[in-house]
Amino acid sequence: MAYTGKELRSTATEDGRLTLTLEDVTLDAPGDDEVIVRVEAAPINPSDLGLLLGPADIGSLEAIDGGVAFGIPQGRLGGVKARLGQSLPVGNEGAGTVVAAGANAAALEGKLVGMLGGGMYTQYRKLKTRDVVPLPEGATAADGASMFVNPLTALAFVETMRMEGHSAIVHTAAASNLGQMLQKICTADGVPLVNIVRSEEQAAILRGIGATYVLNSKDADFRAQLVDAIAETKATLAFDAIGGGSLGSDIVQSMEQAAVRNMTEYSRYGSNSFKQLYIYGALDLGPTVMNRLAFGFQWSVGGFLLTPFMQKAGQEVVGRMRQRVVDELKTTFASNYTRTIGLAEALEPEVLRAYEKKATGEKYLIDPTR
Repeated sequence: MAYTGKELRSTATEDGRLTLTLEDVTLDAPGDDEVIVRVEAAPINPSDLGLLLGPADIGSLEAIDGGVAFGIPQGRLGGVKARLGQSLPVGNEGAGTVVAAGANAAALEGKLVGMLGGGMYTQYRKLKTRDVVPLPEGATAADGASMFVNPLTALAFVETMRMEGHSAIVHTAAASNLGQMLQKICTADGVPLVNIVRSEEQAAILRGIGATYVLNSKDADFRAQLVDAIAETKATLAFDAIGGGSLGSDIVQSMEQAAVRNMTEYSRYGSNSFKQLYIYGALDLGPTVMNRLAFGFQWSVGGFLLTPFMQKAGQEVVGRMRQRVVDELKTTFASNYTRTIGLAEALEPEVLRAYEKKATGEKYLIDPTR
């Protein structure tokens, strides 16, 4: 039996235009190790917005017949050259009910599952059985919609800390859904965590779930607080969701300043403390500014992505991470949504402007059945 439904697509073209439209998509019967899922919930994560809106100038938004369109600044076209002319499905993860299953997946039919694999802003999605996880008893599609990207990333931060020999973490944009999950993990696992936020309201969210170190980057004495917190926790690893600007540089410099406090003699090469900054987000699209002469020479800056981490960590580690998410789905890894919208609503200009802001504490969920 074939299944036909609407799917949200993003298309960038060489003439500097990006369009979002709903397209009809028909899926044929699943193969032996495949299932077809009726998608009932899919979150809008910052990583989804990177594909959905990518290089678009949001200020140029205009309604068109069947969707919305944006201009792409000429300077950004080169960064998306590989996708020009392609109509791309969007949405990293989601949850829904298995409506058809292949011969080797019959036990999944009728089950509510979480899904990872892209193209989730759609009414029906065909997937390999390895890309779906049955939800625990009593869980809803909304509970399982965000069970992969944020939970596994937060767990990957702690796994990275252990694998690389660090003992504490610094995290920016820390009041996000991911940040709250990371705080809960660190509390449970006894890992010191220094949280950096941009407002007292965000700080209150983290203190409310038991955070010990919460710093407001807007405070006049933020840098002094940061050095003190790093000195107390001995944090030498940071994960930065901001990307642009100098906050990452400030963190590494504060790590060096904390390490220098314990030096007994001067070295023109700085401390022997190795400091690692990973940039995993782009809330600020500007250039990353690094004051490298303030760090000594024992430091590194790199990008962090979940999929390469999982490939490096191996099946045993990833299996353990996934099982923990299932076990703690409604506690540690619970996501809160401020609004649920349908596929068509996602293309309404005012709604789109709202979720594109990526505001802390505001998370949107798409329900394609609406």
